[in-house]
Amino acid sequence: MSKKNWFYIIFFVVLVAIFYLTLTSLVPGFGKKRLPAVSYVRPFSFIDQDGRTVTEKNLAGKVYVAEYFFTTCKGICPRMNENMRTVYEEFKDDPDFLVVSHTSDPDVDVPAVLRNYADYSLLDTKKWIFLTGRKDSLYTTARISYTIDDPKNNLKSIDDDFLHTQFWALVDRSGDVKKIYDSLKEEEVAQLRKDIRKLLKD
Repeated sequence: MSKKNWFYIIFFVVLVAIFYLTLTSLVPGFGKKRLPAVSYVRPFSFIDQDGRTVTEKNLAGKVYVAEYFFTTCKGICPRMNENMRTVYEEFKDDPDFLVVSHTSDPDVDVPAVLRNYADYSLLDTKKWIFLTGRKDSLYTTARISYTIDDPKNNLKSIDDDFLHTQFWALVDRSGDVKKIYDSLKEEEVAQLRKDIRKLLKD
């Protein structure tokens, strides 16, 4: 092969490399392996710990972890929220991150009760939001949007139904549910923190 042909080949390779490096520096997330979406957040309307209406639009542009718990829970909830606190503490200063806790027991967990729970736990409710609302809407969001409970668990009567799940959903800025995590497994909580860091960089 002539020197001229070698020159063109090297020139072309260098050009492609420069083009790729330029894209990776100018386009956020270019060239990075992204988590596939497992679901997406459907429209909802709930009430927060201060009595304000919160919809999916209020969370747009944020990376957040969604969970379900209830304030009188003596079972998995205390341990679950202990693990959630480690996530909250790491990312609470990032303006694009939130923890969103939905109640499984809206009859008891009215806004004032959720506010007392947050205050007692010394949580900043601008970074860790507590939501209540209609039981059927809360449960539908858990099962259809976040996919953190089996839809088959839904009984014929919503009054007889009760959702008690240890799973968390990680939601990206676009409202896509990226992954589900078992909140009681340390390795999955550690993986969640890694995945949050990736999404916050996108």
